[in-house]
Amino acid sequence: MPIDYLWHRPVAAAELAALYDRAALRRPTNDLPRMQKLIDHSPLLLSACDGDRLIGVARTLTDFAHLAYLADLAVDPDFQGQGIGKELIRLTRERCGPECMLLLLSAPGAMTYYPHIGFSRVENAWSLPREM
Repeated sequence: MPIDYLWHRPVAAAELAALYDRAALRRPTNDLPRMQKLIDHSPLLLSACDGDRLIGVARTLTDFAHLAYLADLAVDPDFQGQGIGKELIRLTRERCGPECMLLLLSAPGAMTYYPHIGFSRVENAWSLPREM
């Protein structure tokens, strides 16, 4: 069965949390109201589905003019290595437009993936930790 890529497919907090847990993406998956806020306030949410099963997601915050922050990229481990992550990124970049830089923070285990698909490492990032 081919993989379907769908913009703004309705995603339940529990469904997204389960995908993030399977993909070892560290998010507040045990706090479903917080996960729902994460979904509700994402300007771009792209789902990869195998039938009705959510197997991948790209969640992006963007102004569509200058910057697109790829906040989450997750692919179910059973489907990794099939180009799904790369297609999620390609479609996200296409939707944001050529004037947007795509920026992301990598999970430690994915540091070798992003250079392989054309990302460059940046050294000028800063963060303030979450209070919760």
